[in-house]
Amino acid sequence: MIHFVGAGSGAADLITLRGKKFLEEADVVIYAGSLVNPQLLEYTKQGCNIYNSAKMTLEEVLEVMTAAEEEGKTTVRLHTGDPCLYGAIREQMDVLDEKGIAYDYCPGVSSFCGAASALNLEYTLPNVSQSVIITRMAGRTPVPEKESIESFAAHHATMVVFLSTGLLEELSKRLIEGGYEPDTPAAIVYKATWEDEKSFVCTVETLAQTAKENGITKTALMIIGDAVAHNSYERSKLYDPGFTTEFRKGTD
Repeated sequence: MIHFVGAGSGAADLITLRGKKFLEEADVVIYAGSLVNPQLLEYTKQGCNIYNSAKMTLEEVLEVMTAAEEEGKTTVRLHTGDPCLYGAIREQMDVLDEKGIAYDYCPGVSSFCGAASALNLEYTLPNVSQSVIITRMAGRTPVPEKESIESFAAHHATMVVFLSTGLLEELSKRLIEGGYEPDTPAAIVYKATWEDEKSFVCTVETLAQTAKENGITKTALMIIGDAVAHNSYERSKLYDPGFTTEFRKGTD
């Protein structure tokens, strides 16, 4: 069996109980060494074979998986955050399907959740934003033309931008062209939930300046939108004494 496991957003104790159990039982671990906290490898048992996929190609990763299966071993493929976001898991799963190799998928705490925790932030504030757009800038790898930053900015929803720390001047420009005001609240969260986590609140216009002043060049998320300011929102109806729910009758 191969277990695809979300390592969580950074802190070693933010892996799920299920994910930790899989790590403890694994004979082989292939981890995304560029971003996975190496402290997680301390959960593995003595004799576990550990591979850093940052130095491997897809073919090499699959070769290790296949060899482990042939030897009757259990493998954990340890991805950052939750593998469903920018995890490149589908291309691995498709080959495993072709080979008839069984696998499953254990979710993890995504870094966009970790970034919210760094700011004590609620992405979905009533009457401010009820939608979250998760995206990235086109860099060395493209994004579909229909998913441009400008088109998403037109919605004025909360936006979380991955993998774009080196492109902040261009990001600001395109956010403003798409409809965000230059003074729209924004934040940069560096290494969310890691021991050296840093967070900075700024505006759309000052994203690049803020990153430069604080030496942030990679491993950060950008959060855009009025929800960052924590104000001008309406009280939740769910806990309003005058609002009737399935479990509680509201007062007149």
